Amino acid sequence: MSDMEQDPLSILVRQVCANSRYAMISEDFVRSIGEQELHKRRSLKEAVRTTRSKLHQVGVAFQEKPIAYSPWINKLDEFDNSLSDPKTLLFCRQLMEQHASTRERLSILENFFKETLAEIAPVDSIFDFACGLNPLAIPWMPLKENAAYYACDIFEDMTEFLNLFLQHFNNSGKVEVCNLIQMVPSQRVQVAFLLKTLPCLEQLDKDIALRLLEKIQADYLLVSFPAYSLGGHSKGMPRFYEDHFMNLVSGKPWTVKKFVFSTELAFLVQKDMHGNSGS
Repeated sequence: MSDMEQDPLSILVRQVCANSRYAMISEDFVRSIGEQELHKRRSLKEAVRTTRSKLHQVGVAFQEKPIAYSPWINKLDEFDNSLSDPKTLLFCRQLMEQHASTRERLSILENFFKETLAEIAPVDSIFDFACGLNPLAIPWMPLKENAAYYACDIFEDMTEFLNLFLQHFNNSGKVEVCNLIQMVPSQRVQVAFLLKTLPCLEQLDKDIALRLLEKIQADYLLVSFPAYSLGGHSKGMPRFYEDHFMNLVSGKPWTVKKFVFSTELAFLVQKDMHGNSGS
């Protein structure tokens, strides 16, 4: 079918995804952003450009180039199913280096989850929203032996790899492609992660943060914000994000505990005041 016969949104999606950096992003997510941009912009060309810009802000910017997962899948097959094996730990760290968000957390990885989840450990179920490569940090999390790890992200190749990772280590959870702009997954868990996620999503929808915090089915939320921009600038970001987050949750019958790390500001929010397990 020629461009003349296609609707503008289909043309936009095809043109955006023709670039290898955007090719593995969920088509549903590209369509939802593209539809917004077509309504705002004067031309298809401008809408394609701004759609790519928004997709860059929320996902592509965190990968210097598309991650080739095949070699990592082959390496994974060489390991047994022990998450504590030194070879497994090295594998996880090396792959987390490939994504800016998890790379920033490597320097605090030994303590980040141990400290933020200490009062509710061992955790029996997690949902990691806009997860990136964070599921690879499972070996450093205080989880029950049979804990289920659920996650979602916009990259199809990433979610496929992460499912293989969970299966290899006998985790009963699942990683799915998701579009948080349109729908919040309803899986109920003990803890939901929103790690450095809200600032990205708020660039697409300024009201999404509170909507997610309210709708996520979890007893606890672990929410974090970056202490520095991707370019390495602080610009008072921790204070700004703390004020912003506390304004979001003000008036809610939730308890909030703050944690300050060198590269990240985190909050553990107790939503279920009875402290019931989410499994």
